[in-house]
Amino acid sequence: MRFIADLHIHSHYSRATSKEMNIVSLTRWSQIKGTHLVGTGDFTHPKWFEELEEKLEPAEPGLFKLKKEYEKEIEALVPEKCRTVMRFMLTVEVSNIYKKNDRVRKVHSLVYSPSFEYAAKFNKKLIDLGMNIASDGRPILGMHTKEVMQTMLDVSDEMLFVPAHIWTPHFAVFGSMSGYDSLEECFEELTPYIYAVETGLSADPPMLWRVGELDGRTIISNSDAHSPGKLGREANIFNCDLSYYEIADVFKKNDDRLEATIEFYPEEGKYHLDGHRDCQVAMEPEETIRNDYLCPKCGKKVTVGVMHRAEKLADHPVGRKPPKGVRPYHSIVPLPEIISEVLQKGVATKTVQTKYMEVLSKLGTEFTILLETPLKEIEAAAGSELALAIDKMRKGDIALDAGYDGEFGTVHIFSDKERASLAEQGASQVSLF
Repeated sequence: MRFIADLHIHSHYSRATSKEMNIVSLTRWSQIKGTHLVGTGDFTHPKWFEELEEKLEPAEPGLFKLKKEYEKEIEALVPEKCRTVMRFMLTVEVSNIYKKNDRVRKVHSLVYSPSFEYAAKFNKKLIDLGMNIASDGRPILGMHTKEVMQTMLDVSDEMLFVPAHIWTPHFAVFGSMSGYDSLEECFEELTPYIYAVETGLSADPPMLWRVGELDGRTIISNSDAHSPGKLGREANIFNCDLSYYEIADVFKKNDDRLEATIEFYPEEGKYHLDGHRDCQVAMEPEETIRNDYLCPKCGKKVTVGVMHRAEKLADHPVGRKPPKGVRPYHSIVPLPEIISEVLQKGVATKTVQTKYMEVLSKLGTEFTILLETPLKEIEAAAGSELALAIDKMRKGDIALDAGYDGEFGTVHIFSDKERASLAEQGASQVSLF
């Protein structure tokens, strides 16, 4: 079976997260986006754990689905062409903040479980170790990352441990502020149990291919969504049995059952370049080095971004590909952002959201439209300007202002010249739909 999976999200119990990140809403939005398998996120949180147990039931091995009595809540809210199989995997992101060798370490990691039984045992072990898992959906644990991994392995080696958004400056094993320059520094003798790593929004696979230590490890991409509309902004395309155990085997063998990943343009990520947000200063790595890592406006230290960090840790040149595990990746711009540019209206406006649902009703899921639907069909259903915009996205013919120091980057599909040309040809925004 070919399916799309997004295995890193958060529930409404995580900080700065939408109230709509509940299990019913996630089922609805997963179908709209075209993700067939989604992580639950936050299974360590007691109230979220209860909600998951109440509303999910077993499906394929190690996976779960929404109980039938809750499906009625979303039937009328999902366009008919988007309705499909949708499953959940029990997942959580944990935040470790601790000292090692006199340095503060801050590392985020993902834990995956094939059963409520294992998840409950893992949660209990954390509580027994004195950890507070009830204050946030993404618990902050004052223990070594390796200790959390060992705690998981003590429950079951069927569970999986994946370093999250591996390059992110403040909270990642390779982040510029983590103090680690390798997986082995962090995980020591448990390093062989790291089968997969996550790119994060500010990076793409070629950046990871340059680091020899990652050779042989599966590279995955996930949305880290805090609101339903962000589901699937990064994801994974599998072609295998829909099963937790099959996916775990893919991670361990890094084979072509993982066909491709779906990526944010890394420049859109909020930590791609170095910079200082307060001064609105973004810097390329060379400029940062010339300025001794200081903001040229205020003299404070800049946040070193993913691009700089990847260059520093790379032991292979740009363009290098490892001997195994190189697979295609699709860089996308979310459909609401494309419609927003076509209509020249804000993404959150009622106009854009209404048009978004109209396009889905006519053509199917967002991923289908972005990756597969013939341009002629898009043009017939939604206008020539949207078809042209999607064509440009597929070709990578776009302009990007890169993100830095917590500021997301921005995408520009049409230049001013192109937009003027379209207007002259009669393909103005009023022709859309």
